[in-house]
Amino acid sequence: MKAYIFPGQGAQFVGMGKDLYESNPKAKALFEQANEILGFRISDEMFEGTAEGLKQTRITQPAVYLHSVIKALCIDNFKPDMVAGHSLGEFSALVANGALTFSDGLQLVYKRALAMQKACDLNPSTMAAVLGLEDYKVEEICAAITQEIVVAANYNCPGQLVISGSIEGVTLACEHLKTAGAKRALILPVGGAFHSPLMQPAQAELEVAIQSTMFNTPSCPIYQNVTTTAVTDPSLIQSNLIKQLTAPVKWTQSILHMIEDGAALFTEVGPGNVLQGLVNKINREVQTAAG
Repeated sequence: MKAYIFPGQGAQFVGMGKDLYESNPKAKALFEQANEILGFRISDEMFEGTAEGLKQTRITQPAVYLHSVIKALCIDNFKPDMVAGHSLGEFSALVANGALTFSDGLQLVYKRALAMQKACDLNPSTMAAVLGLEDYKVEEICAAITQEIVVAANYNCPGQLVISGSIEGVTLACEHLKTAGAKRALILPVGGAFHSPLMQPAQAELEVAIQSTMFNTPSCPIYQNVTTTAVTDPSLIQSNLIKQLTAPVKWTQSILHMIEDGAALFTEVGPGNVLQGLVNKINREVQTAAG
């Protein structure tokens, strides 16, 4: 069975999507439609902007979404058997399986980006990558820090987990994690504590937008970050999308469930190849490819 997977924030690069725009009339039309929907030329930011400009959440999220979705919509005979997306990538996956329209997905992603940026400004916070320690040990150390907010945020692959929370909480956790034997506990250059309770203001804002958007019955299951198992019910998809902002991204668990359900080839659609690398670390027997 063919699984298509979609990357999240962090996969962006200057020039992303330019080749699609210049070589494919359908892609060009979709980029121009996106510029109109957003009210500014995000295509210019993607094709000729700066790396620093692309790092702004309000630019990054719609840019990664557009690159992934337009690439998918331009694949001949695109018929996934199952889909999944890492954090932001879940919105791309929902367009790929028909649960969301291109324009509705873009508007939700932009609202999500703006809401998350506001939440970051409200509570200065950060994230850190933890390498070489078992998940349960990272969870225990985070749970023991009660004076600050710090939680497990991204279960990327065995031995690679990202934590999220207040600057003091994450800094303290990193010290304890290194003492406990982590190979690395590295503060990430991100704008805030994504997938932590500090995103609650953004979650409340996004909930209104998600509840007022039409979700269709998808053409194939999506394995969502919150539940990790196959979902096709539109109302459940909406509920999981809302929870996703403050809940951890259970990527390892999602990939394992997709393999259990028959996925043999994972094709990453969008900028970069990070997800292919994670899938290979989760299970070396399955095939991976770039879309």
